[in-house]
Amino acid sequence: MNILEIIKEAFISLKANKLRSFLTILGIVVGLFSIIAVSSIVEILQKSISEGLSILSKNTFQIQRTPAIQFGRLSEKIRNRPKITLEEFYRFKELMTNAQYIAAEVMRWGEKVKREKYETNPNISIIGVTPESFFTNDIVVEFGRMINENDVDYSISVCVIGPDVKDKLFPNEDAVGKFIDIKNLRFQVVGVSERRGQIFGQSQDNFVTIPITVFHKLYGAEFGSIAITVMAYGSETYEETINEAIGHMRTVRKIQPGEENNFEIFSNSSLIEQVSSITKYVEYGSIAIAMIALLAAGVGIMNIMLVSVTERTKEIGIRKAIGATKRDILKQFLLEAIVLSLIGGSIGIILGILVGNLIGSMIAKVFAIPIFWTIVGVILCVFVGIVFGVYPAYKAANLDPIEALRYE
Repeated sequence: MNILEIIKEAFISLKANKLRSFLTILGIVVGLFSIIAVSSIVEILQKSISEGLSILSKNTFQIQRTPAIQFGRLSEKIRNRPKITLEEFYRFKELMTNAQYIAAEVMRWGEKVKREKYETNPNISIIGVTPESFFTNDIVVEFGRMINENDVDYSISVCVIGPDVKDKLFPNEDAVGKFIDIKNLRFQVVGVSERRGQIFGQSQDNFVTIPITVFHKLYGAEFGSIAITVMAYGSETYEETINEAIGHMRTVRKIQPGEENNFEIFSNSSLIEQVSSITKYVEYGSIAIAMIALLAAGVGIMNIMLVSVTERTKEIGIRKAIGATKRDILKQFLLEAIVLSLIGGSIGIILGILVGNLIGSMIAKVFAIPIFWTIVGVILCVFVGIVFGVYPAYKAANLDPIEALRYE
């Protein structure tokens, strides 16, 4: 028998035992579906995280009082860290010479912004900044100008608004030069930024930036901790700039030698690595579940093949009587087991990609096919077919042809 005939025979065997074949295939479908679906979702997450967490410009890092990503309650030691003040920022900026831009920013979320009869929802981020923040956060002003040093030094009530705020307060008209109200303080709009899109379904354009000194006038100098953002001159000096920043920050914060830092440093890459280190455990969990399902499926394949050997004993005897060798019979039953496994695997892979991307589309508009795990899935199907098909195939190949012909 050639391979095509063996595959045809495998389908005939499947059709003859529909329920048993379905239950056997179902185990492989579940196993491969688990791996591919979760891998698709994880890949979509990682793509959206890579895009979404790139909140800083290239070769840029940020210094904060607490970690950028927090899970659970912060330890008391971190909660008791002193806030980074504007005075500390200016001292740090004087010391820090090996950097292209050094910016300070502080944010309050959940504010309303008004303009005559128009009013936003209470979901606006008010961000106090120094001029360099536009470069370190990759904010491009499309209309008007950005906040400058004079605005900060003289606490001038001006602002640059995001496109969402512009659309809400200034529909179908130019916003530059007009006025808005934040907490009963009037601000002149001097610029509108370019649209940046969404991160995880949340708009990045729903903000108002104001001079950091005006922010402190609005909310008090004690509100929040300053975040310091530093852009290196290039990738070659990036690590050196980080080390220099740590040393100067320790000096500014009067941290003694041997004491731990009472601040955190993060970058786009560190954020992505931190989140990826969590998503990989989800992937590992899905693989563990899939392996259990594949083991159960393998036992099912062995069972159906053993039953098939018993039911086809006379057929095996006839084939041996007309010249089929042990190798021919072994190859036939082994290939049938592999075909059975591959049918279930193919269904599982297709369903996994479809369902994984369907769920993933709710997180981000990204389509992903986990190529690595798809290849692994196919290899696993062949492996399961071989491992659990060997014994039934061996048993069939070693049947005595005379006894097989007598079998009823």
